[in-house]
Formats: sequence, C-alpha cells, structure tokens
Amino acid sequence: MEKNYFTAKQITGIAVLLALVIVLQAVLGSINVGPVTLNFTLIPIVLGGILFGSVAGAILGFACGVIVLIQVIMGGNPFYVTIWANDPVVTTLTCIIKSTVAGYLGGLLYKIINKKQPVVAVFVASAIVPIVNTLLFIIGCLFMFDSVHGMASGQNLLVFILVGLVTFNFFIELAINLVCAPAITRIIKIVKKG
Repeated sequence: MEKNYFTAKQITGIAVLLALVIVLQAVLGSINVGPVTLNFTLIPIVLGGILFGSVAGAILGFACGVIVLIQVIMGGNPFYVTIWANDPVVTTLTCIIKSTVAGYLGGLLYKIINKKQPVVAVFVASAIVPIVNTLLFIIGCLFMFDSVHGMASGQNLLVFILVGLVTFNFFIELAINLVCAPAITRIIKIVKKG
C-alpha cells in the first residue's frame, strides 16, 4: 500500500498558509515604518514547518522567494533595480534559496527539538527562520559585490550590508516571529484538540 506524503487535511492547511504567504508578501510584505520594513511573511513559513514538517516549510519558503524575485524584477526600489540589472543569476538564487532553506530548517529543528522540549522547539523554529533568511541574504549580497558596493557610497561593504540593509529589518522580523508564531501555533493546537 502506497502512502501519500501529505494528507488531504495537510494539503488544505498548506494551501491556506500558501495563500497567506502570497498575500502577505505581495500586498503587505513591505510595510514601511520609517527606515524599517515590517515583514509578516515569515510567520506562515514558520507555521508550515511547525505544523506540517520541513518540506512544507521549504515549499512555503520557495513560494515566498518566487514572489520576492518577481518584486525584484519589477524594480520596486533602487536596490532591486541595481542588483537585478547587474547580477540577475545571483539575485535569483538569493531570492529563492534564502527563504526555502529557512523554511526547511525551521521545520527540521522544530521536529528534532519538539521530541524533548515542545515549547523551546516553537521558539527555536520561530527564530531560526529569520536568522537563516537574513544570513543567506547577507551571503547573497557579498556575491553581488559590485552591485552592492556601488550603492554603499564609499562605506565598508560589510558595514553597509549589516547596518544599511539588514539590522533594523532583521530585528523586527525576529521579534514579530518570536511574538506571533508561537501564539498562533498555540491557538492552532488548542483548536485541533477542541
């Protein structure tokens, strides 16, 4: 007897989270509050990894990456225009790989840690997704040296990436995930029991 990887109920849950990823990234993915961009898109990626496993987290991360890539190609801001014009291959790989790997690792770490420390597992998964997503973005920027260096206006490249492109957004994404994802996960688990 052949076993399907996802049940119909899981596919439905993943589809709902996929719809959230699309809406949050395409519509609400870039809410700017001063110099900070609030990004809620990582929450459904974390939830997918927690509730349905690392493959589901990777699928949701991949979908997010594709939407980000479309936004980059459409040239929503000067940074996007520059990196796409100068480094389309590295830009594509960075957009797709960073959130896909982040979603996969979030689900994987949750599964490993959940066996002994369920509450800790939720917080680790919620934290690892923005950490890996940001780390891979930084690595991608380093591979786009000429594009990013041109925007740095004489600053040290790593300082520009860490301070100019990453710092505020990373801490906001991390805080949003640490506050929202565990709360939402708890609510879902309560609803499942009821």
